[in-house]
Amino acid sequence: MEIAIGVTGATGSIYAVKLLEELKNIRGANVHLIMSQWAKKNLKLETNYSLEYVENLAGSVYDNKDLGAKISSGSFILDEMVIVPCSMKTLSSISNGYDDNLISRTAGVMIKEGRRLILCPRETPLSFIHLENMLKLSKIGVRIIPPMPAFYNNPQNIEDLVSQHVMKILDQFRIMYDKVQRWNGQNNNDGLV
Repeated sequence: MEIAIGVTGATGSIYAVKLLEELKNIRGANVHLIMSQWAKKNLKLETNYSLEYVENLAGSVYDNKDLGAKISSGSFILDEMVIVPCSMKTLSSISNGYDDNLISRTAGVMIKEGRRLILCPRETPLSFIHLENMLKLSKIGVRIIPPMPAFYNNPQNIEDLVSQHVMKILDQFRIMYDKVQRWNGQNNNDGLV
């Protein structure tokens, strides 16, 4: 499975790190990583992870300015792409077909080739323009999965909240993730699996 992970400068770089860590342990998952310059700065600002550590979680790493990279072409078969976190700038670029960097170009290729694209927008409050861009993309099959915490599983720390979102992304890839509790209905003792 060929998976592209785009990481933009929106807050929430920890989501990308945890997703990359999980994908590293999935047999057959070949990860192509693209990080914007602001993503690299946010990684340093928001976490204790080094850029070298994060890049080593991927099979291939690309410069966001390299529009000639192999993943920028539909002739290279990517099965999935997720942009996490996804800035409103990147969302707008994708929604309007601007393709000004490798992240948005690769996302545009996913759309034109009819392949799975997942965006995890990180912004609040959302303006009408943000919502309109998300709606436009959702109408053509792009999955919009903002990191919204669940509390039915009684999270004990931030890692629990991050893991819940990683599960939601991996669900889209049809990859089972058993590190979080799933809802199992109210009729069970506690509703959790």
